[in-house]
Amino acid sequence: HRPFLNSGYLLWEKLLPASGKKATQKVVVGDQDGVVTCFGIKKGEAVPVFKTLPGQKISRLELGGALNTPQEKIFVAIGSEVRGFTKRGKQFLSFETNLTESIKAMYISGADLFLCASYIYNHYCDCKDQHYFLSGDKINDVLCLPVDKVNCITPVLACQDRVLRVLQGSDLLYEVEVPGPPTVLALSNGNGGDSGEEIVYGTSDGKLGLTQITGTKAIPKWEIGNEKKRGGILCIDSFDILGDGVKELLVGRDDGMIEIYNFESADDPVLRHDYALSESIASIQGGCVGKDGYDEILAATYSGWLTGLTTEPVHREGGSGEELKLSQEMQSKISSLRNELEQLQIKVLQEREKYQQSSQSSTAVSSVPAFSVNDKFTLNKDDASYSLILEVQTAIDNVLVQSDAPLDLLDVDKNSAVVSFSSCDSEPNSNFLLATYRCQANTTRLELKVRSIEGQYGTLQAYVTPRIQPKTCQVHQYQIKPLSLHQRTHSIDQDRPMNTLMLKGQFSFAEIHSWIVFCLPEVPEKTPAGECITFYFQNTFLGTQLETTYRKGEGYFKSDNISTISILKDVLSKEATKRKINLKISYDVNEESVRHTLKLIHPKLEYQQLLAKKVHLIDALRELQVHEGNVDFLLPKYRSILEEADQLLEEYKRQPAHLERLYGMITDLFIDKFKFKGTNVKTKVPLLLEILDGCDQDGLIAFFDAA
Repeated sequence: HRPFLNSGYLLWEKLLPASGKKATQKVVVGDQDGVVTCFGIKKGEAVPVFKTLPGQKISRLELGGALNTPQEKIFVAIGSEVRGFTKRGKQFLSFETNLTESIKAMYISGADLFLCASYIYNHYCDCKDQHYFLSGDKINDVLCLPVDKVNCITPVLACQDRVLRVLQGSDLLYEVEVPGPPTVLALSNGNGGDSGEEIVYGTSDGKLGLTQITGTKAIPKWEIGNEKKRGGILCIDSFDILGDGVKELLVGRDDGMIEIYNFESADDPVLRHDYALSESIASIQGGCVGKDGYDEILAATYSGWLTGLTTEPVHREGGSGEELKLSQEMQSKISSLRNELEQLQIKVLQEREKYQQSSQSSTAVSSVPAFSVNDKFTLNKDDASYSLILEVQTAIDNVLVQSDAPLDLLDVDKNSAVVSFSSCDSEPNSNFLLATYRCQANTTRLELKVRSIEGQYGTLQAYVTPRIQPKTCQVHQYQIKPLSLHQRTHSIDQDRPMNTLMLKGQFSFAEIHSWIVFCLPEVPEKTPAGECITFYFQNTFLGTQLETTYRKGEGYFKSDNISTISILKDVLSKEATKRKINLKISYDVNEESVRHTLKLIHPKLEYQQLLAKKVHLIDALRELQVHEGNVDFLLPKYRSILEEADQLLEEYKRQPAHLERLYGMITDLFIDKFKFKGTNVKTKVPLLLEILDGCDQDGLIAFFDAA
C-alpha cells in the first residue's frame, strides 16, 4: 500500500505504455482543478514530467494513438472541448465540439472520437462530424468495439434506464437489458476477447456482467450480483496482477473497495482479493509504476489521493529479541515523509497567520471557502430503502438531515458517526425528521439509509459542514416522490389483475411528462422523443407493478395495487389544478386485485409479526435462563429463540417500524378500495387492526369482501 501524491480532487488516471521491456510506466492524471499532471516514480518519490496550468475541470481523460501502435497520446475533455497532449506535455490538439453541454463520456479509437453529453452521442473522425444519436435516458459511458477485430465501427452506450444501446452510424441497432443502471463499460481482457465483441459492464447497484455484442443481438455470458451489499462500480480494468498468464478483472467501487476477480474456470470470474480504502475509487489501472519487476494496482480516490497496491514483498530483517530492523530504504522513506510533514506544518502556520492578518485589516473582505460534495441518492431494490452517500474532499465535521416527509432512518454498518435526534413540530407542513450526524476525525465519506412511505412526499435536505475554517455549510436537496419505492423495470406480468386510471385533458406531452417525473423516480427529466411513451415500474417493497402510457392530452396507468392508482389520481389531479388544467378522470377497479395484493403482503406481515413476538420474548427467556441455570426444560422453539437472540435483535433493530409500515399499507388498501366506490370506511379501521393482530389471511380477505 503506497500513497503516491495528493492532487486536486476527483482524479482521472491512466498509465502510459512503458518505453522499454523493463521500464516502469509514467502516470498521467487529470483533476477537477483542470490540471493534467504526468509523473514517474523513482525511489518511492513522484518525479514530475510535466504539469499544465489550472482551468475548467477535466471531465474525462483517455489515451489514444494510431491503431496497433502504443497508445501514448493524452486526450482530456474540458467542458465541450477536447485537448490532446504528447507524452512530454506538448499540446497538439484543441478541438471545440458542437456540443451545447459538457462532455460526460469519451472514448478514442485511432482517428475516431466518441463523445457523449447527458443525452447526446456524437462520433467524429479526424475532428469531422460523422454521426449523432439522441438517447432516451442519460448516458453514463461509451466505448467502441475494436475496429481491427470486428471490421466495423460499433459504439455501445451505457444508459441510466438499465440498457446498453448498440449503434450503427446514427441509428439504434438494438438494446441490451442489464440488471442495473450501467455506470462503466470496458472491453473484456482489454481487447474485447478473442472475438473483440465482449464487453464488461458495472452498475450503480454493484453488479458486474459480461455480454457479447454481435451484429444482430447480444449474448449474455456471465453476471455477478452484489450479495455483500458493496458500493456501486465506478471503474474497471483488465491486468495480469497475479502473474498467472491470464488477465484479472480489477474493479473499483464507490465505497472505497478494490476487488480482483480471477478467471479460474473458463466462464465466471471468482473474487480472489479485495482491499478497502476510505474513499470512492475514481479510476483504477494495473501496471508497473513504483519498482521495476513488480506490478501494481494504481487507484485514484475522490479527494485526490493516488494509491498503489504492489506485488513487491515487504522484507523485514530479524533483530535481537522482539525488535525488527527497518531496511535502509524504509528509513529513508520515513525520514522523507517526516521532512514533508514538517514543511506542510510550517506552510499551514504561515497561511493561518496570513489569514488572521488579512481578516483583521480595515479592507478585509469575507470569503466563504469553496468545497465540493460528491453525493448519490439511490433506491436499493433489496430492502426498499434509499441510500444517501455524501463524500467531501476534506474531513466532515457534521451533517444535519431534515425532511418534511415522514422517513425512517435505518442503521448502516459502515457508518461510525454518532447520530442524535431532535424533536419535531407536530404542526402540518413542518419537520418530520431532524437528525445530526457527528463524524469522527478524518471521515470524508458518510452513508445514510432512509425508508419512505408511498403517498407521502416532500424534500429531504442534508446540511454538510466540513472541518474547515471559517465554518461553512452546503445544503443538498433530494426529492421524496409520491411513488418513491417504485423502480424502473424492462417489462411487467400482464396476467395480473390490473386496475386502470385514465386521464384526458388539454395538456401537452411535456406537461404530463413533468407530472410523471414528479411522481416517480428513475424517469428521465428530458421529454422523450416521439408522440407517446410507455414506462414500466415495480414496487421494491411489495413487488406490485405499474405501467404508464401517455401522450399529448391522454394518460393511461395500470397497476395490480389499487393504492398506487389512488396515489397517482390524487397527485396528478393536484398538479393539473396548479396549472389550471381541467382533467377528465375515469377508472376501472378490479376487485380481484385487492386479494392479489393482500396475498403479496401476507408473507411479509406474518414474518414481521413472528419476529416481533420472538424479540419480545427474549428478555423473559434470558431471565429464566439466569434464574434456572440452564434452558433444558424449555421447548425447542424457545431454546432456538435464545440461541438466535443476537441475530433477531440485530434484524429487528435494522428494520424499525417495519410492521407498522405493513399495517399502514393494508389500511391504505382498505380505504382506497372503498374510496373508488364512494364509501368512507375509516370508522372500520380499528376493527381491521384487530384482525391484523390475529394474522389470519382468510379472515383478512373476508373482512375486505364483507366491508
